[in-house]
Amino acid sequence: MLPDDVLVEIFNFYVYIDLRRRYTPRRTWYALVHVCCRWRYLVFASPRHLNLRLEYRGHGPMSEVLDAWPVLPVALISRVEILPSGLPHPKSDQRWDNMAAALDSEQYNRICEIFIDDMTDSHWERFTAAMQKPFPELTRLEVSVCGDMVPILPDSFLGGSAPHLQCLSLCSIPFPSMLKLLSSANGLVTLTLLDIPDSGYISPDVMATALTVMTRLETLHLLFRSPRFRHGAASRPLPPPTRFVLPALAELVFGGVYEYLEDLLARIDAPLLDYLRVIFFMDLNFDVPQLHRLIGHAEVFKAFDHVEVLISSRSIQLRLCPKTEAVGSDHRRHRLVLKINCGELEWQLSSLAQVCSSTFPLISALEELKIREFDFLSSHWKDDMEDTQWVELLVPFTGLKNLYLTDGIARRVCGALQKLSGEMETASEVLPALRNLFVDEFQSFEHIQEAIKPFAAARKLSSHPIVVGLWKE
Repeated sequence: MLPDDVLVEIFNFYVYIDLRRRYTPRRTWYALVHVCCRWRYLVFASPRHLNLRLEYRGHGPMSEVLDAWPVLPVALISRVEILPSGLPHPKSDQRWDNMAAALDSEQYNRICEIFIDDMTDSHWERFTAAMQKPFPELTRLEVSVCGDMVPILPDSFLGGSAPHLQCLSLCSIPFPSMLKLLSSANGLVTLTLLDIPDSGYISPDVMATALTVMTRLETLHLLFRSPRFRHGAASRPLPPPTRFVLPALAELVFGGVYEYLEDLLARIDAPLLDYLRVIFFMDLNFDVPQLHRLIGHAEVFKAFDHVEVLISSRSIQLRLCPKTEAVGSDHRRHRLVLKINCGELEWQLSSLAQVCSSTFPLISALEELKIREFDFLSSHWKDDMEDTQWVELLVPFTGLKNLYLTDGIARRVCGALQKLSGEMETASEVLPALRNLFVDEFQSFEHIQEAIKPFAAARKLSSHPIVVGLWKE
């Protein structure tokens, strides 16, 4: 028979796997307590070690629902149930009334986690009224609203203090007093602000100031709804002489204008960063030295040798990952993703070429590039578009050995390379390390071979031969 302490550690591992889910169901341990009296005793004797939580979803008054269990921390979970007709479930309002009553009850100090998805306008006022006091055990708060409502969290939200908060996630909710609350949240591990409306704009300086107390922060997501707040280089404040280090930050996701990210990165540093996703609104001129610095200082990215460029009718994105990682292993396989939202192909190429300039760390060391199209890309290509823009995009990839192209892109790229064939020096300067060009469409393979022949001949004469083959995945 296993000793008690060994059995508890096995329970802990079993429960931990479940905790990695976002809306963290706490029912895993429920099964354990129904196995036998010994297991039940060990589980209830280790509530903190096993991080035990009771779930409350508003199915009746909280006191009645939880009376059958020992006194444990409570996780409130509310999600609006939508019928096939598109209308809310008729019992949703009653469940919310029970939920709001729980927030106002004498047992509110047992509430340690709150998850509320798609809150409606009719529920907002009662929610904010109930949340104007400190919640001494609250460690996790995730709230999103639905529809076009743009509520505002009052200054007195959570009593203006959240010393035990570890995870804060707000979606579509402006919070003017964010800095006041975050200045007390020095235990925060995850901060997620999604779809930040214009009325909830937080300046880079204010955000950086808030981050200075978050020495335990591991995950930061900032995504703005629109590019409304943009200023020119002349009006941008000078960066501080020193940066504040976020020693635990491992994941950064940003969506907005590039100037905001540059101003923020000028004030912070993240030496342990191992996942970066950036989504920029369209701009005619990208100047991102701070982004380049951040990527260059992250040790994990230096193992990258594989890159993909995905082009659609709405955006262009570049994704990097180590070539040795298994395809589809997890959502973080592409640990560095840069995306630019734009519908014009020529602007897409120009923007990405600016971001991936010669000063971009890693680019010159990449050995394999795949360029794909989807969303019927050819339908939004302009006949008068300059093929040379493809060359501008490819120029920084000086270490590239293998280039993979889908059919439509191969036609354009080969047309651009064909124009270089008459300039021997230029032909050898573009992709000087290239050895193989692969195309995925068998029907046009002979056409591609013919189009690339002048460039291939020029490369052969310059002692940099290339081979054209089929792309087989």
